Amino acid sequence: MATTIQREGLPHREMHEVHRIEHEGAVDADGHILEPPDLWDEYLEAKFKDRALRIRVDENGLEELEIGGQRSTMSRRGFPATLGAMGAADLADIQRNPDRTYLHEAPFGSMDPNQRLDVLDAENLDAAILYTTVGLLWEAEVEDPELSQAYTRAYNRWIVDFCRDSGNRLIPTAHLSLSDPVAAAAELRRAVDDGARGCYVAPFTHGAVPLGHPDNDVVFAAAQELGVPFAIHPTFEPQWTKGARMGTWEHVKQLRLTASVTASDGVRHQFTTLFDYGVFDKFPELKVLVLESGGGWIGYWLDRIDAVYAHTFVGSRVPLDMKPSEYFMRQVWISCDPDERTIPSLAERFGYDRFLWASDFPHADHTPEYVHDLNDLVAMFPDKHRRAFIGDNARNLFGI
Repeated sequence: MATTIQREGLPHREMHEVHRIEHEGAVDADGHILEPPDLWDEYLEAKFKDRALRIRVDENGLEELEIGGQRSTMSRRGFPATLGAMGAADLADIQRNPDRTYLHEAPFGSMDPNQRLDVLDAENLDAAILYTTVGLLWEAEVEDPELSQAYTRAYNRWIVDFCRDSGNRLIPTAHLSLSDPVAAAAELRRAVDDGARGCYVAPFTHGAVPLGHPDNDVVFAAAQELGVPFAIHPTFEPQWTKGARMGTWEHVKQLRLTASVTASDGVRHQFTTLFDYGVFDKFPELKVLVLESGGGWIGYWLDRIDAVYAHTFVGSRVPLDMKPSEYFMRQVWISCDPDERTIPSLAERFGYDRFLWASDFPHADHTPEYVHDLNDLVAMFPDKHRRAFIGDNARNLFGI
């Protein structure tokens, strides 16, 4: 019999090791929080309380998510405790050890806004754009659009409250579920009115509707009207989105590097559908942000679709008035990792105002050492473009 974890209050936590960014004006374009375990119990509307997202303890003493009143099939066997692992070398022990829990492994600054501001000060960060963590997991398992919309509304109310008194340094973004585009557009309007500065979506829907499909025009129209960026962020996805190219699980579980470099394929695919459906012509002031998928691939991607558009029969059947790269330079921003050394060359070609950097704090692929890579990367930019990359691009995009 599984038991529900009750909120114990945040354990005492010292700040982890940090390093200082050498350049002034830095803005983290994609940081994360860890949601308090009782968020959905507190913020979910009464109608849905019995199906709140919860962290529970299984029969082996390990944590798992409860989603819609059911045990998660993807986030279980101690996985929740690893969500704030921050590059931990003992990730396997965190997941297998019943004493290492989601709440008690949460790093300094991941659940408390005042602590997060202390981290920003220590790293010489002006601001951080904040995204969810648990919200990256549950949508792959929820096929009920009404419940999906309720989960996003609860989270969005909470994240705005989390950031509200930060002096414009913690920037909330709304989680939208395209399970019901009309409801998602309404939630975007409500959330922005409450203080959200942008929105983001998963790279799939259970109905397999491409992101650029006209069904989603109502959401694009709302984002354009409100002037807020519309982001695509990687999440857990249903297995059907990955296909069966690699055959059995015995093969797949060995392909750790393959899984890592292809984890953001869904984002890249959905981003490209925006061109297939002519979204940028229909919504010429829409701001699209591509997150946590790396930035180096965009050079090949734009070269390829530009060539197809300009020189092939396939391109003649795409409803675009300009080359895809021209829409990118007009309406798209992309985040990169601090260790990507191709970014300055790509920025020179496609626009110094198109590229942002992101930490991914406090997830497993974040380590405090990112600051050294970031300092080196910024130094590779021409002097006059460093300020834009380190912070002004994000500042302008989000109206900070």
